[in-house]
Amino acid sequence: MTTPHTPVLLKEVLQYLSPTDGEIYVDGTFGAGGYTKAILDSANCNVYAIDCDPNVLPTANKLAEEYKGRFNFLQGKFSRMADLLEQEGIKGVNGVVLDIGISSMQVDEAERGFSFMREGPLDMRMSQDGMDAATFINNAEEKELANTIYRYGGEKKSRYIAKAILQAREKSPISTTTEFAKIVRDAIHGKKEKIDQATRTFQAIRIWVNDELGELSRALEAAMKILLPGGRLVVVSFHSLEDSIIKEFLNEKSGKNDGVSRHVLVFHNEKPKLDFELITRKVVIPSEEETNNNPRARSAKLRAAKRI
Repeated sequence: MTTPHTPVLLKEVLQYLSPTDGEIYVDGTFGAGGYTKAILDSANCNVYAIDCDPNVLPTANKLAEEYKGRFNFLQGKFSRMADLLEQEGIKGVNGVVLDIGISSMQVDEAERGFSFMREGPLDMRMSQDGMDAATFINNAEEKELANTIYRYGGEKKSRYIAKAILQAREKSPISTTTEFAKIVRDAIHGKKEKIDQATRTFQAIRIWVNDELGELSRALEAAMKILLPGGRLVVVSFHSLEDSIIKEFLNEKSGKNDGVSRHVLVFHNEKPKLDFELITRKVVIPSEEETNNNPRARSAKLRAAKRI
């Protein structure tokens, strides 16, 4: 069975996760199943895969047939991995891998509304429930739109875009991806860049709609809760805000941020309680060969740690 996308940093993910016979692993962001399949192929282990997107079920069912007794799919948000596993009677696991952000499979489906390159409804919901992008874009106040586009997209012309959105929706509701992309491009009036001018705005709206940064923070805490001593956490991200959250979390839980206070505790014969030991001292990025073969890998960053 082949997957419709190439898993990013796959060799490095397997290196730091180190799958072992008889152990249990969680793929918290199942998607097209690339990491899950590689883990199952590398050791006689068990994988519990999690995804909130109902569209991944056909892929999950195929893997369940191919790896009978070793693969289990749990539908839900990866931030709830501890609760989902507890419902299955699993209280501890040996490894967790997370691939943060949108999957290429979701981008390729025009009807999901993630891509400005394809005509589709302004949806952008990974779980296909809750508020969609169109509702937010057509109802949010100008200031909220501008702040969202700037904070999550890093778009310097967010105020111009927000004003253009309000002017456009006064005439009629904004309902399609291509219509929204044109509004954004027309509002910027800038010189052509390497990336499409609508990229940062689409990214920002998607992150807001899915509460991606909040989900990530909750997922890291949940992973720490379910990992057994010696268990490994491997996280791949594609956005600077995501990587900052991961870096700060792992530094804090490994004592790297303790500084002087850590020495004060030792002076009083108290050892600081540490939850993780860093495996990757520096962020891991794809090789030039990988980025040439898979452009999606260009912005990928990997961090890993071992549960104490």
